[in-house]
Amino acid sequence: MRGAFNDVSGSADIADDLADSKAEVIIQTASVDTRSEGRDEHLRSADFFDVETYPEIRFVSSAIDEVDEGSYIVTGELTIRDMTKTVSVPLELIGVETDPYGELRAGLEGSRRIDRKDWGVTWNTKLDSGGVLVSDKITLEFELSLIKNLAEAAPTNSADTTEAEAPTEAPEPVTEATPAPEADTAAPKPEAPDSVTPTPVADETAPPAPNAPESAASVDAKTEPANTEFPPPPPVKPAETPAEKPAEKAPEARQSDSQSSGGGLGKLFGLR
Repeated sequence: MRGAFNDVSGSADIADDLADSKAEVIIQTASVDTRSEGRDEHLRSADFFDVETYPEIRFVSSAIDEVDEGSYIVTGELTIRDMTKTVSVPLELIGVETDPYGELRAGLEGSRRIDRKDWGVTWNTKLDSGGVLVSDKITLEFELSLIKNLAEAAPTNSADTTEAEAPTEAPEPVTEATPAPEADTAAPKPEAPDSVTPTPVADETAPPAPNAPESAASVDAKTEPANTEFPPPPPVKPAETPAEKPAEKAPEARQSDSQSSGGGLGKLFGLR
């Protein structure tokens, strides 16, 4: 009799070093199919797989060895009816191709003969010929189609880009730091007009500066009459005399006037 399990799933992680590779296969026992409904129900019962108690058959690899070009031996733990035994399965690589859906597939085939009694599957019945209905030796045939999972490679690229964006919070302190210099530069700006406004005031007060000669003249005039008790009248005498000599004579005349009261010698000295 030939049959199959229609619900099979699993994965294989093929590393650069084949010794680090791993594989796992999970079989749903209820999916057994021998193209006979009565026989399939008997196989699902407690006489064989007991699908209600043991819904899965599981194989987990412990080593993958390449024995020849495209030939491998996969060793692992096979669990049936909650009993685990170590088995080695030879596999042949049929080929690697891109299917019509754009997926990269690798095809593998292999076979391995086991004794079903090692996993507690012992039911049998005798035939009238003296034989038994079910053989203890069962040949397992493997036809595997592995599809390359591109979604697992994507996280590596996306992880590289998120570590370039992770730093999105970094710009925030930068933006917070930039206003600080603006505040510093803005502070002197209002001070600059204050320092400028006093200068125009000084310029506006500058025009009265020409009056300084007047004060200087008044100081000179004061220094001249320092010897006299009465200041000379500037508007009259500069108009009558072109030079400063009459100004010098004026005090002498006054002295003569004051000395005239003393006698005729004052006039003689005054004329000289």
